[in-house]
Amino acid sequence: MSATSPSGSPEQPTSPGSAWAPLASPVFRALWIAQFVSNVGTWMQTVGAQWLLLGHGATLVTLVQTASSLPVVLLALPSGVLADRFDRRGLLIVAQLTMAGVAAVLAALAFAGALSPVVLLVLTFLLGCGTALMGPAWQAIQPELVDRAQLGEASALGAVNMNLARAIGPAIGGVLVAAAGAGWTFAFNAVSYVGIVVVLLLWRRPPVAPVPAAERERFLTALLAARRYVWNAPGIRRVLLRTALFIPGAAAVWSLLPLVAGDALGLGSGGYGLLLAAVGLGAVSGAFLLPRLRELLGANGILAAGAAAFAVVLVVLATVHVTWVVALALLPAGLAWIGVLSTLSAATQTRLPGWVRARGLAVYLLVFQGGQALAAPLWGGLAQWLGLTVALLIAAGLLVLAAASVRPWPLYDAARIDPTPSDHWPAPPLVFEPGPADGPVLVSVVYRVAPGNRSAFAYAMRHVARSRRRTGALTWGMYEDGNEPGRYIENYLVGSWAEHLAQHHTRLTATDRLSEERARALLLPGTDAEVTHAFDVCTGPMTHTG
Repeated sequence: MSATSPSGSPEQPTSPGSAWAPLASPVFRALWIAQFVSNVGTWMQTVGAQWLLLGHGATLVTLVQTASSLPVVLLALPSGVLADRFDRRGLLIVAQLTMAGVAAVLAALAFAGALSPVVLLVLTFLLGCGTALMGPAWQAIQPELVDRAQLGEASALGAVNMNLARAIGPAIGGVLVAAAGAGWTFAFNAVSYVGIVVVLLLWRRPPVAPVPAAERERFLTALLAARRYVWNAPGIRRVLLRTALFIPGAAAVWSLLPLVAGDALGLGSGGYGLLLAAVGLGAVSGAFLLPRLRELLGANGILAAGAAAFAVVLVVLATVHVTWVVALALLPAGLAWIGVLSTLSAATQTRLPGWVRARGLAVYLLVFQGGQALAAPLWGGLAQWLGLTVALLIAAGLLVLAAASVRPWPLYDAARIDPTPSDHWPAPPLVFEPGPADGPVLVSVVYRVAPGNRSAFAYAMRHVARSRRRTGALTWGMYEDGNEPGRYIENYLVGSWAEHLAQHHTRLTATDRLSEERARALLLPGTDAEVTHAFDVCTGPMTHTG
């Protein structure tokens, strides 16, 4: 299926590259290996936790996934703000050490026989809080580890990592639960976090220029800036829409597979681990195919094909009760999962500028993990109320709709979005020096447009308006002078002088610059835009006198 850009032009598929190219980076490679060990521990613990709850009803089993994912819903945006304001490596180290401590408590309680279902879910929730804290920072450091052109492969390798761990961890976890008890899966998980901490401590991260104090955002201001950016970035909004349409249906596989294994197929913990291993093997094999699939299908084709493949897998899980057939059906589920998730993750990373990258990725993780957290108890409740087969078929129907919706709502062409920073605005010529808190600031820009260009100018300014709002404008408007046709006045309000300085020096991108150049190319020959800055003299402090 061909993709279209906002203008209706087809999206050009990227040339296939080596799926393993990012591993040439020593730091990326070391983190990838350490993350793999940690992911193995996570999947071992998941098997142990779900198996301990299997006799307590379908809804309680699916709440393990909710307890893991819900913290992202609650903490993703604050975590994104922290990752954009503070050292991302330090945040990752704190998160890993916190999760190691919680997993150790979980193991100790399991060995002591004091691990009730409520305590298990509470501690799983706390582990999810650690995941929520590290998620935006982990995603945001990827462009520091590999070239921008390799972000798609890096995202795919991240998915390979998780799914290779899914292929190994559950199988080991299932055997370990059967042989020695669930406590040992929790103990291994506690130790598995240490490797990432060691690699991060040894990473000689290039120095990052500190944000000037005058442009540093406060916590609430940073949260509002993230919301404002995402709302006014059509490329990011479309990625979030595609995520929201795919995740709820796909989450049924992870939520209901323990019930498929235990109730429909009569398998023990080892058999359930092997079914998860089949998904992981499919994902690992898919890593070899993804570059070729991107060339053949493009990003939107992968999204449509992945949703359709997941729908078929759910139908098989609902209607077939032969273990080897179910295991074979789960192989393409792994391929579809890695294809869709790596496409969405890379699309988010390549569309976000550095100043808001962690917060934008936090919103993506919020939609991704929130969809799983909210869908898991829904599928458990439907399975308990209508039966496992009906719940699986409903999920398959949602994924069919998700696949069909790719054509009218595709991802926008990434080639039209360049998040490279662009410090192209001249310094404001003011007769006094405002303080960072001075404001609000009313910025007025006067344009004189050639008579034949007025309609084209008004259209071009729509993109400029989005740029202003993305980078800090609270309100925006453009007006034509009633006494001088062709004289346009653009007004936009920024919350403070610090916010406006951030627009000047850190927030504008090459895409913003191009939008402005297209609009200014339509001005009368020999004229240029005239910019003035006005300050609110009633509500905000002013640092000048006279």
